Amino acid sequence: MNHILIIGSVWPEPNSSAAGIRMLQLIELFKSQYWKITFASPAADSDHMIDLEKIGITKITIELNNSSFDDFIKDLQPNIVIFDRFMTEEQFGWRVTQHYPNALKILNTEDLHCLRKTRQECFKQEEEFNLNYLLNNDITKREIASIYRCDLSLIISDFEINLLKETFKINESLLLYLPFLLNPITFETKNSWPEFEKRNHFITIGNFRHEPNWNSTLYLKEIIWPLIKEDLPDAELHIYGAYPPPKATQLNSPKDGFLIKGWTDNARSVMQNARVCLAPLRFGAGIKGKLAEAMLCGTPSVTTSIGTEGMLSDESDWNGFTTDNPSSFAKAAVKLYADKNIWSQSQQNGIEIINTRFQKAKFEPILIHTIQQLRSNLKEHRTNNFIGNMLHYHTMRSTEFMSRWIEEKNKLR
Repeated sequence: MNHILIIGSVWPEPNSSAAGIRMLQLIELFKSQYWKITFASPAADSDHMIDLEKIGITKITIELNNSSFDDFIKDLQPNIVIFDRFMTEEQFGWRVTQHYPNALKILNTEDLHCLRKTRQECFKQEEEFNLNYLLNNDITKREIASIYRCDLSLIISDFEINLLKETFKINESLLLYLPFLLNPITFETKNSWPEFEKRNHFITIGNFRHEPNWNSTLYLKEIIWPLIKEDLPDAELHIYGAYPPPKATQLNSPKDGFLIKGWTDNARSVMQNARVCLAPLRFGAGIKGKLAEAMLCGTPSVTTSIGTEGMLSDESDWNGFTTDNPSSFAKAAVKLYADKNIWSQSQQNGIEIINTRFQKAKFEPILIHTIQQLRSNLKEHRTNNFIGNMLHYHTMRSTEFMSRWIEEKNKLR
């Protein structure tokens, strides 16, 4: 039986973020194989974290920059180690390699942080994003190095996997395209959804700690929502999300129909009862959980090119409208909200996207097979990854010495 150690930068919160949903999907897949799972993190417990022990997962709190992890990994002896986000691999990867080198090392990127961060910086500087910004960013070098140091990296977006192959020339043997793992939407599921006439208001949802979501909320408040209200004076926009800060709750304005609802323990229920989802994302990366959730609830959406990235094929039509122009965005939202025929066709488009691009029955066996193949051929696989070997030789030592310096410094406190 395989024993997987997942090292998370945070504890999974599937009701708060797409990253939490993604992690739970992986855990459920490994559980279906009857693999033993240990989840470790240096993070403090959070309000909305899932009860791992309740679903049969061993939960362990570990420390950053502390040699206690060395004894932990030697005692645990996992076959497979999954680093959730590249920062976790930077912190603990060298210790895994040093003390339990035969473990298969997998990086779960969630999304390409370097892509999201670079787009965010370009947006703030009012510069158009281009590859030069990405290539010259320090976080890009760190994340790409982490990908090379691992035996396999899970990439959630086909746009991102193409970027890694074509721009960074990373060998495809180090990468695996693994989008959301979802069940198909059946006729029975569709028939259980509230009909057009029984749905009310607009919705947007997303963790307020995630900068693209907060920026999207401001964009709605300041520019897009006033345009929508001109044509739909009785409509409301309900904004849900975990960890709303005071600056977000202060935006709550019942007279304008702009309502900061904050945390909900049932995102699917509130999404399913809304008529239209709005997601005017101006930067970001990966696959957007709110838009997948909207499709799973039969709720059409209006979003941007950033929102649809990694979710559309050349043959598919969006679950509503996509535009990067705020005026066009507002007009599309009004049209989708008011026209039942357009709304119904958009809902059907969403069903087709889910059922053709994100089927767990297609992608789960590929991941399991890839892991089994790598475990049986790990030595040769690593020999062929010369850049990864080179980065281990240099990076491990610098990361190790920095960590040991911090550990010694902490002892003096």
